[in-house]
This record gives sequence, C-alpha cells and structure tokens, in this order.
Amino acid sequence: MNFLTIGHRGVMGVEPENTLRSFVAAEQAGLDVIELDLHLSKDGALVVMHDAEVDRTTDGSGPIAEKTLAELRALDAGDGERIPVFEEVLDAVSTPLQAEIKDVAAARALAEVIRQRGLTGRVEVSSFHDDAIAETARLLPGVRTALIASRYGTDIVERAAQAGAATVCLDIRRLTLEVVEHARAADLRIIAWVVNSQKHLRLVRALELDGATTDYPDIKRTGRFTA
Repeated sequence: MNFLTIGHRGVMGVEPENTLRSFVAAEQAGLDVIELDLHLSKDGALVVMHDAEVDRTTDGSGPIAEKTLAELRALDAGDGERIPVFEEVLDAVSTPLQAEIKDVAAARALAEVIRQRGLTGRVEVSSFHDDAIAETARLLPGVRTALIASRYGTDIVERAAQAGAATVCLDIRRLTLEVVEHARAADLRIIAWVVNSQKHLRLVRALELDGATTDYPDIKRTGRFTA
C-alpha cells in the first residue's frame, strides 16, 4: 500500500504554519505531500494562510480580503517569516502539494495558475466546500480533487461523487468503519486528519487508509512501522 504522509500547513507542529520555512522543513523531512491553504487578497493574490483573518498567525489584524498583498507582506507570520503567495511555494519546494481553497473565487484563481504552469500532476485541490470542488473539476478536467469534512456520515461519499472528488479528507476523531467501507465501495481514496498520536496512527493503519495529514514530521519515520 502506498501510504502518504502529508505535512499539515508544512510542519506546523514545529515551524510557523503556512510559511516557506515550514514548507521547506516538510520537504527536508521527506513528507510525501505538503498541504497548504489559500485565500485571495484584496488585489487578487493567492495568499497562503489558513484563517480568513490574519490575527491568529501574524502580528496584524483584520480580514485577508480587505488587505492588499503589500499590506500582508508587511506582517510577521512567525519567526520573521512573511506570508507567502502560492507561486512562491511552487518555486521553494518540489514536493507535491495539496492546496485547500475556501471559496469559488479562490478556485478560479488557483485553476488559472495550475493551467498556466502545467501543474495538474503536482497539485491536488481540496476544500470543505462542494461548490468550490465542482468548479475546479469544471475548469480543470482531470485535476485531482479532495472533499474535506469534519462533521460527516456516509453522506460524504455521495457529496464527493456529486462534486467530482476522487478523495475524501476526514477528521480522524469521527471516522468509522462504516464510512470507510462506504467510501471504498465508491472507489474513493481516504486521507485522515490530523494524525499526531500513535493511537490515531494505529487507527489509520488498521483501517488501511491511503494516508494521514500530520503536524509533525516524525510520522514519516514511525508510520511505516506501526501495526
């Protein structure tokens, strides 16, 4: 089984999340995929940050959508790191990426970058929002997409099928054998998040999932040997 280890916002357990420093550390740790989050700035840049506001992860405050890229660049994103744009991440690391988008507008902007740079084979697009995944699939036929869910039942399988997603990324704390079997019957890949403990890693392996998203790089080493 090709078990994927996915770095959550890089390696956010040890480096400032969603920064170039965090992404480079994830690549150096040998993680198979790097996960990141995208929002649009006021002037249309694909900004790499999880929250809609800058308050939690920078020394600034306010919504990303109300700030220009220049204003965002002036903020400290942790340990002197600056908020990157998606294109900078593409150039900083060569590891495959899973890019989470927050809405349809971001889906369209990301699709344009993927098309221009020929990234269909390198970037998987993920989202909690069915319409954003469906829009991505419409704009980029053949691109890999993943539907994310934190509160879900077996209905997540039907939702993924309707949105055109080939993968579901599911909160490990709510994952059940019933959901896994339903997803497998629909030929969906299953990724669990966030897997930071041996207990959760054992569950991932017992359910024979396709991978795990983690905050820590150690999973790359321990994941291979956990029964």
